Amino acid sequence: MRQLSASTLGDVPATVARPRYDPATISIGVVHFGPGAFHRAHQAAYFDALLADDPRWGIAAVSLRTRGVVDALAAQDGLYSLTTLEEATAARVIAAHRAWLGPDDGARTLALLAQQTVHLVTTTVTEKGYCLGGDGRLDMHHPDIVSDLATLAAPVPAFPRSVIGWIVAGATARRAAGLPPFAVLCCDNMPGNGDRLRAATIAFAQHLDTGLADWIAEHFAFPNTMVDAITPATDEAHRERAAALLGMEDAAAVQREAFSQWVIEDMALPGAPALDAVGVVRTADVAAYERAKLRMLNGAHSVLAYLGIARGHVSVADAMRDGPLATLVEAMVRQDVIATLVPTPGLDSARYADDIFARFRNPAIHHLLRQIAWDGSQKLPYRILDTLMDARALGRPIDRLLLPVAGWMRFVADTTQGGGTLVDPLADRLAHIAATAPDRPALIDGLLRVEQIFPAALADDAAIHRGLATAMDRLDGDLAPPG
Repeated sequence: MRQLSASTLGDVPATVARPRYDPATISIGVVHFGPGAFHRAHQAAYFDALLADDPRWGIAAVSLRTRGVVDALAAQDGLYSLTTLEEATAARVIAAHRAWLGPDDGARTLALLAQQTVHLVTTTVTEKGYCLGGDGRLDMHHPDIVSDLATLAAPVPAFPRSVIGWIVAGATARRAAGLPPFAVLCCDNMPGNGDRLRAATIAFAQHLDTGLADWIAEHFAFPNTMVDAITPATDEAHRERAAALLGMEDAAAVQREAFSQWVIEDMALPGAPALDAVGVVRTADVAAYERAKLRMLNGAHSVLAYLGIARGHVSVADAMRDGPLATLVEAMVRQDVIATLVPTPGLDSARYADDIFARFRNPAIHHLLRQIAWDGSQKLPYRILDTLMDARALGRPIDRLLLPVAGWMRFVADTTQGGGTLVDPLADRLAHIAATAPDRPALIDGLLRVEQIFPAALADDAAIHRGLATAMDRLDGDLAPPG
């Protein structure tokens, strides 16, 4: 079968939407770090729509660890298909990527960051990719940060490994060339993601050049953002579906639900991209949107993952067909999570909850629970523990909120003791705790003492220990409340 590329684009069936611009005429205005499935299904789709009216916003895709995705894009001239899965399946070809660079393309990456036409740097490198500590600040002892500081301070600087190092390297090059700064849009799920990335970038730069740090602090924009679109990993079944829709193979095909949301803090961006014209929400209160998304949607995802896997489920839709589990997660969101959210004009939390659970039940989306369960040490604080701490401060019941924490603990233990691979930046430490704990109380205590995840207020609270023990027992049953 032929492969999707510039030479075969004209043969794509009329039932598949094609770019409304000539890919050869667009220039690169965006450098994106982390061109995985979510970026290609989400931000790239917005820029693809923007390019129909403004050719300045082509994307250079940079992968910092592996070449798989960028090589697939290169082989297809940057083209790939996005399939939206609802009652009616729809597909479109996206051509927004104009350059594709891997970890061995440092010189080209730096040149692009110093290119005058580049106005935006966007990132989807997952929470762990920012090298932050448990307090949300840059971890100066992280191996990548230690390496990058030495690399960039060397008499003959080489190329960094972390996205923080690359942002600073790009800023250094632009300042030396007398060019205006780019804006940095973090598109990963962290509260105040722009604020955190700004602080981490400045902290890193301070160790190299205080003048550079001051320049970044004064001139660079790091707007907070919130992104939302359920994007299942591309599997062989989807590759076959994409090939059937296109009439040709697509090695970079992605899929997502039809729902998509991108919220950006309303501040001036260099180049003035008309993102609001393609559906991006600009608001002064991104925090309200991100809290609702992290605690309601992402929090519910983690509940379904850690409890659903133990109950033998594979996908989100499978887990939502489990009556007791679905009842539990809906009650948690509607009664526990929403109670910790400050009412915000324009944001209807009850309706948002309705939308979330309708999306979860979409049988066309095969969102794997194990994919959601990965990197739990990075996700748990934002998705569950923030809600738990707020509920505790408000004097509200926390029994239901302890269940996903207990579920994560059991997931760590079951994965480790079952001989599986724990996908987590703290995998070695977590696995050691699980392997050496003689009983459940020791497992609970050992994991609660991982300071990168749990604040001391929880780790030192005997009631939390007892509550987690009760939650563990409840997970062994039918999830019905005790008593």
